[in-house]
Amino acid sequence: MKCPKCQAENFETRKFCKECGAKIIMACPHCGFENLPADKFCGECGNKLTKPGGPAPTAYPKPESYTPKYLAEKILTSRSALEGERKQVTVMFADLKGSMS
Repeated sequence: MKCPKCQAENFETRKFCKECGAKIIMACPHCGFENLPADKFCGECGNKLTKPGGPAPTAYPKPESYTPKYLAEKILTSRSALEGERKQVTVMFADLKGSMS
């Protein structure tokens, strides 16, 4: 976990920064309760805590936005070839009690 004051990397279990001595807390964005850095949920309201400096959720664009039009048309016109051949089969299973004794 990074220190909010000096950006030094600290272990999740530390309450104070090893470099500058600043208090490392996880304030709940919902109620402001001070939680330990290793907590995943707020001890006061139960709200999910997010790690500061952690990766932000990525919004992936739709495939239509980055697929070239000619390639999309080629895929859609040859869809049956891409799906493969389908066949109808019949499966019969029989088990006779005592047939193997």
